[in-house]
Amino acid sequence: MHEQELRKHRCCFTGHRPEKLNISEEQLCVRLGQEIDQAIEDGFTTFISGMAKGVDICAAELVLKRRVSDARLKLICALPYENFGLHWSTSWTDRYVEVIRHADLVRCISQEFSYSTYQRRNEWMVDHSGRVIAVYTGESGGTRNTIAYAKQQHIPCVIITP
Repeated sequence: MHEQELRKHRCCFTGHRPEKLNISEEQLCVRLGQEIDQAIEDGFTTFISGMAKGVDICAAELVLKRRVSDARLKLICALPYENFGLHWSTSWTDRYVEVIRHADLVRCISQEFSYSTYQRRNEWMVDHSGRVIAVYTGESGGTRNTIAYAKQQHIPCVIITP
């Protein structure tokens, strides 16, 4: 299958870290779960997570839960740089490591940290997706930039407003 055809079945996530969200993780997971279920119904079977704390990890965990009963589903973890996610609190790092362990593919955009690797990771995810599911409060930052890039690339965005 060519990349254009594969994109029709791939969906990526973008969203804020937990401290920027005004809803509980439980509420977040309900809303994300609904959009993931809709994406699956619409034919998306591969999901890409940028693996940041908050929305990205929650979405990845939800995909993995659904994969248990739907073998068609795949999870790609797109990391901005090697060893990303290993410096957080124990609970977030443990969740991160567990998702990585169960992912179908882990892609590192860069070997070393730089601030630009975050945007390059976000653009890579959009460039390989046919839909973006975003949890967006309206604040500036990586989520806003990713949505703007997706719109520029004519990739549909589903926006969850917490």
